[in-house]
Amino acid sequence: MFYIGYHESTSNGFAAMAKEALSADANTFAFFTRNPRGGKTKQIEKTDLEELCKMLDKHQFAPLVAHAPYTMNPCAADKGLREYAKNMMIEDLIKIDVIPHCLYNFHPGNHVGQGTETGINLTAELLSEVFKTLPNSKTTVLIETMSGKGTEIGKTFDEIKKIIEVTEKKADRNLSKRLGVCIDTCHIWDGGYDIVNNLDNVLKEFDDIVGLERLKAIHLNDSLNQCGAHKDRHAKLGEGFIGLEAIVKVINHPFLGNLPFILETPNDYDGYKTEISLLRKAKTDL
Repeated sequence: MFYIGYHESTSNGFAAMAKEALSADANTFAFFTRNPRGGKTKQIEKTDLEELCKMLDKHQFAPLVAHAPYTMNPCAADKGLREYAKNMMIEDLIKIDVIPHCLYNFHPGNHVGQGTETGINLTAELLSEVFKTLPNSKTTVLIETMSGKGTEIGKTFDEIKKIIEVTEKKADRNLSKRLGVCIDTCHIWDGGYDIVNNLDNVLKEFDDIVGLERLKAIHLNDSLNQCGAHKDRHAKLGEGFIGLEAIVKVINHPFLGNLPFILETPNDYDGYKTEISLLRKAKTDL
């Protein structure tokens, strides 16, 4: 089964997002848990949740991908900002835990001059505290691969592995099994991983370092930059330096199986619908 979707707005509720996804021939979707620039979260209404769950089951949706707001910085230098990020993640996980098989994606943060190692330790500390606070949560938390702009951590597979390893040391190992990874094609390309000419080797490297069992979702984007630019500027499929041919290889790669693919290209509804149609025609194992 090929699972493809895109980022949708929660303004009309969760069942409305599922209906819109179906109208675009999508069978998963992503959404921000709150305003992407911050703000308070709002719990899902019971009737909205019930309708959503019925639709997810009836139409065999893949896991949905919730996205943390951009204001969350788990490795901020300011302790108050880290506490804010921790509380935000806890609130978000409580909110989406009622959605079956939902995934929670977050950016691992910016070390803001403290150094990569310190950033990794602080983000892992936050994750361990979240897991300990919510030991019975069913939601898998995903570390997103980053492009390496500024002081971002998570720009290499080694850094992702270290975040996971340090989290395992600080939290119960069973709790850290709820920690996965979301690969963003634009981010890893901008981070220096050549998925155009060496996709097999990139995925093997990920498997050797992190483990493919940790990979739970893919953000599918083209890039306005050349490989290794460390800039993170998404492009529509086929309109960037990655190119449509390489994107098609990604969705057809045997290592990626039945993962949910989420489009984050600069599009409106019609643009996403067009890209989904294009990808469905290019998928070899429908």
